[in-house]
Amino acid sequence: MSKAFTRETDGEDDDLVLPPLPAGSKNYITPLGYATLRAELFELIDNERPRIVEIVHWAASNGDRSENGDYHYGKKRLREIDRRIRFLTKRLEIAEITDPSNHHGKDQVFFGATVTYVDEADVERTVTILGIDEADSLKAEVTWVSPIARALLKAREGDVVKLVTPVGVQEVEVVEVRYPAPEAEKA
Repeated sequence: MSKAFTRETDGEDDDLVLPPLPAGSKNYITPLGYATLRAELFELIDNERPRIVEIVHWAASNGDRSENGDYHYGKKRLREIDRRIRFLTKRLEIAEITDPSNHHGKDQVFFGATVTYVDEADVERTVTILGIDEADSLKAEVTWVSPIARALLKAREGDVVKLVTPVGVQEVEVVEVRYPAPEAEKA
C-alpha cells in the first residue's frame, strides 16, 4: 500500500486526555499551583514557541527538508509545544483556585493541608494534599483524589481513619494538620 494513503499518528492528542476527576467535582488547585501552570503556559507561548519557529524557518530555508534534522526535530518540538499549550489552557480553564491558608490554625483536614499520620506499623508519614496538576509524589505531595487523601479529608487531629490499600484496609491515625500562613501573617 502506498504511504500516501496512510496516516501516521504521533499521538498528537494523547496527552489531551485529562487525568480523571470524580464525577461532578471541580479541578481544585492552589494559588501557587495555578501561578506555576500559568507561568509555564506563557513561557511556552512567549519564548519557547517563537524560538522553535525561528529554527524551523531557518532550517526550511536551507533547502532539501528530507534529510534536514533541524527541520524535522523543530517540527516535532512545535507539535509537542502546541500539545502542551492546549493541555495547559484546558486545565487552567477548569481550575478552581482554593487557598489552603484560609484554614490556617484549624485541625481538620481539607484541600491544601499538610498532614502527618501514623499507620498500623507505627510508621509516621507526612503528605500535603494538592490538586492533580500540581502534586509531586517525590515531594510527599498527593492529589486530593488519591486514596490516602480521600481517607484523610475531613478528619481531625487524633482521628483514626480507614485507608483502603491493595493489601487490605489499614487504620491510620491523624497526628498533625498544618496549613500555610495567610500572606498577611507572612509579611
